[in-house]
Amino acid sequence: MAIQHLKKGKHEADRALDDAKVSKIVEDTLRAISERGDKAVRDFSIKFDNYNPTSFKLSSAEIENLIKQVSKRDMEDIKFAQSQIRKFAQAQRDSMLDIKIETMPGVILGHKNIPVQSVGCYVPGGKFPMVASAHMSVVTASVAKVPRIIACTPPFKGEPNPAVIAAMHLGGAHEIYVIGGIQAVGAMSLGTETIKSVDMMVGPGNAYVAEAKRQLFGRVGIDLLAGPTETMVIADDTVDAELCATDLLGQAEHGYDSPAFLVTNNPKLAEDTLSEIDRILKILPTANTASVSWKDYGEVILCDSYEEMLNVANDIASEHVQVMTDRDHWFLDNMHSYGALFLGPRTNVSNGDKVIGTNHTLPTKKAGRYTGGLWVGKFLKTHSYQEITTDEAATKIGEYCSRLCMLESFVGHAEQANIRVRRYGGKDIPYGEAAE
Repeated sequence: MAIQHLKKGKHEADRALDDAKVSKIVEDTLRAISERGDKAVRDFSIKFDNYNPTSFKLSSAEIENLIKQVSKRDMEDIKFAQSQIRKFAQAQRDSMLDIKIETMPGVILGHKNIPVQSVGCYVPGGKFPMVASAHMSVVTASVAKVPRIIACTPPFKGEPNPAVIAAMHLGGAHEIYVIGGIQAVGAMSLGTETIKSVDMMVGPGNAYVAEAKRQLFGRVGIDLLAGPTETMVIADDTVDAELCATDLLGQAEHGYDSPAFLVTNNPKLAEDTLSEIDRILKILPTANTASVSWKDYGEVILCDSYEEMLNVANDIASEHVQVMTDRDHWFLDNMHSYGALFLGPRTNVSNGDKVIGTNHTLPTKKAGRYTGGLWVGKFLKTHSYQEITTDEAATKIGEYCSRLCMLESFVGHAEQANIRVRRYGGKDIPYGEAAE
């Protein structure tokens, strides 16, 4: 029996058309910000968010006032989540060592891990206030000791969201702006009269935010293309349809274009999950969003074997992959393309999204084939250095270098080596010839 698609999402051609429309809107918006700076940012804020404050940057007094509006319980929960994320990020940072070795007498090679000097963190929040996204970007950049961390988030129902602002502030943001979407990414990356541009842009977002980062890459660094949420459930008969349906819809509620895949080798589980999804959508408060996402981007894929399930999963390279089978660690050992894995029925994607400690800014649209998610190392640049400390080493390396340069006909390169051989080795090499 071949792989069967019991349910398919929107056709690839239609998705490509959607992407083209997004690309044009983003291109026009970024051009306007580049040309008109603060004025364009304000115009787009009014147009897209109906938000027109005196200043988009929050003052210390405004931040403190917003923090006071967060309940004690919510503040404790935010602090707990940030402590989990900080612990894991610090462990990652501690694993990244500066090195210095002597490859031969007198030749010193090394590298240093240096923080990016300024980072812009985008925290989504126009539809749902994404408190957790502030932890993932701001806290992690803080652990990396980035000297300037600025953070942007859209207004929520016309106002700054107190919990999001509290998370940004507690996480270590040095500047906080209430700006959303393309205009936020554009302002931080391109700079305006009042916002100094950053060296790197990070954070998840909708298709417009992801496309803005793609178009700006090169002008600034980016973490990865973290677009609309994707989730995959790999399941066999060890779990039930209610669990699978709940986990699929739990991510489909993110937006109208959030892909959700069920990959299984059990026909009954596949059919039962489809029925459970229909049932849950009748009672889910966010069904208006989740139902559209499931209709257009949901898929159920029935396979013959675990090997087929593995191959399908690696090919799709979903952002989140939830594995609930009788061989979860076999998938851990053999999967190579994904954002993050969640192993076993006790584990779920919401844990990773909100509190468990791993970073939830993850690769989408098959980017898991070539990159992992956001982590402390993304904020660090590994720079090498070299030093030759003896005449003997300068001579020996110089002789090899001279000959290798002439092998490629780079005479000027060879002379950089030859002049050292002459000075430090006392050897007579005719100009423009290779060392013996």
